[in-house]
Amino acid sequence: MKAENSPEHSMDPRSGEQAATRESVVDNAIYVGGRRVDSPPSLAAAITALRSRPGAMAWIGLYRPEDSELVKASEEFGLHELAIEDAIVAHQRPKADRYGETLFVVLRAARYLDQEEKVEFGELHVFIGSDFVLTVRHSEAPDLSRVRRRMESNPDLLRQGPQAVLYAILDAVVDGYAPVVAGLQNDIDEIEVQVFGGDPAAPRRIYALSREVIEFQRATSPLVGMLDGFIAASPKYGVDEELQSYLRDVSDHAITVTERVSVFRQMLQDILIVNSTLVSQAQNEEMTKLTAASIAQGDEVKKISAWAAILFAPTLVGTIYGMNFDHMPELHWVVGYPFAVVLMGVVCLTLYFVFKRRDWL
Repeated sequence: MKAENSPEHSMDPRSGEQAATRESVVDNAIYVGGRRVDSPPSLAAAITALRSRPGAMAWIGLYRPEDSELVKASEEFGLHELAIEDAIVAHQRPKADRYGETLFVVLRAARYLDQEEKVEFGELHVFIGSDFVLTVRHSEAPDLSRVRRRMESNPDLLRQGPQAVLYAILDAVVDGYAPVVAGLQNDIDEIEVQVFGGDPAAPRRIYALSREVIEFQRATSPLVGMLDGFIAASPKYGVDEELQSYLRDVSDHAITVTERVSVFRQMLQDILIVNSTLVSQAQNEEMTKLTAASIAQGDEVKKISAWAAILFAPTLVGTIYGMNFDHMPELHWVVGYPFAVVLMGVVCLTLYFVFKRRDWL
């Protein structure tokens, strides 16, 4: 059995001083009749043990293996060079390719990180042969140790061979999407609160979450067609009826996930539109307030200007006649004073009615 601190539970085994010499086999088992009969210490030992036991199945788990290990596995199991190249390069889309008697499956696992409120994606490559299963993980997810324990606790299912192991891996990957769906739903609910609360950080979070949803959609969408292909090809490869039922159940769950992800993407688009609308409304309301303030300020300026003009007329008359020059018209006129007063009053009243009519007062 594997140690508790194997990479199924810990970080990258290649980190540290022994990275260059440490083999990345995290679990290695030979099964006969659905039961573990041997746990070889290395890949070479597993291949030797498999060949020495008729009717046995090898299940080898690798975690971020060195290129040389994959090349050795390809030589021993007759794996196609294109599949090995994909496993070495990684960053592949989910797919299923068949090379002769060997099936090569690429899966994208996902897990939701609560503290960071983000989705972490992993990549898993699975080689399925007539008597072996070789898994190559490039990330922490999925935890294949749990899949192995589940299968070892059910010898009747494990007895059905590599196809049963593939089903269990597919089931674990799809089941792992459920917490991600729940986490994304919670994030969307929080974003709705942010948007209607006017949080300026909402657009940035909407964009970041949209990127995660798109990546999640890329990881899940190909699974439906892949599972349908497995189910359709089951009779050709002698897959048990019960195992076909299990595959259909996994397919149903995958369809549910893809539908939810499509809804999430549409919801985020709608939320982004609503956020843009609310921002525009807020800007319009602010502009309306500024316009109203400008209008009010203009009214006040008009009133001040009107009263200034009214007061300027008598000031002008009084200023001219207050100069006391000797040679001024009407300076010694008997009715000069009353005339000047009346003139100032008439000018002021005239200006008042003019400004009043124009709503300046």
